[in-house]
This record gives sequence, C-alpha cells and structure tokens, in this order.
Amino acid sequence: MFGPDGSGGSAFLVFGGTSVAAPLIAGVYAVNGGTVHAGGSDPYSHTSSLFDVTSGSNGSCSPSYLCTARTGYDGPTGLGTPNGTAAF
Repeated sequence: MFGPDGSGGSAFLVFGGTSVAAPLIAGVYAVNGGTVHAGGSDPYSHTSSLFDVTSGSNGSCSPSYLCTARTGYDGPTGLGTPNGTAAF
C-alpha cells in the first residue's frame, strides 16, 4: 500500500458528512430489500431501533435544538443513528 507521499507507508484517512452517510444509508436500505417509496413506510417509524444522541453540539444558534443534541429530535442528529437495519 502506498502512503500519501508515495513512500509505501500506510495512511489513515478520516471521512464524514454526506460523503459517508449517503452511501451508508443506501446500503442499509439495500440490505433491507429496497428503498422507501413515496407514500410507503416511514424510515423513522421504528425509533426504538435508533440510538438517540442526547448530548453534544456543533456550535450555538437559535433555536438551540438546531445545533445542540437533546432527547428526541434535534438538528444535528435528527432522531438518532441506526441500531442495525431494523430502523429502516
């Protein structure tokens, strides 16, 4: 394996945001047999299968739920992160 300088060393790269989230969620839907169709099931109807992120923030703003995690729905994390494929 070549490192970023071509020396043959290894490198650890960090990716995040929609560049990771979109293909990850698409893969979860594919594992569960397909996509959610208009008028079909709600991808968040199984909230017991989501990990609710309840703390942390990505800044300060008003209203605060847009940038501060809390129990239930909030701006930074929505309803939470999937606990396996059952959430979908």
